[in-house]
Amino acid sequence: MTVDGEPLDFTEGQTVAAALVAAGRVAWRTTRVGRRPRGVFCGIGVCFDCLVTVDGVRGQRACLLPARADMTVTTREDDDGDDG
Repeated sequence: MTVDGEPLDFTEGQTVAAALVAAGRVAWRTTRVGRRPRGVFCGIGVCFDCLVTVDGVRGQRACLLPARADMTVTTREDDDGDDG
């Protein structure tokens, strides 16, 4: 899979969040207020801390998405949609 333009290895059966954490990335977005780092919190899809964009679809929970070799994941985006 590709994450932020770079290849990221993963083990079959891992979620996107598990692959990110295994690669040493424990946070990949920030809160709107205070810009506090966020990554996996609940790990079961209840919260929204692990959101990523996958293949152009924003707001995907990384903890629920099985990693696939052909997916493109984007992190580091503002929660309010203003990337500029």
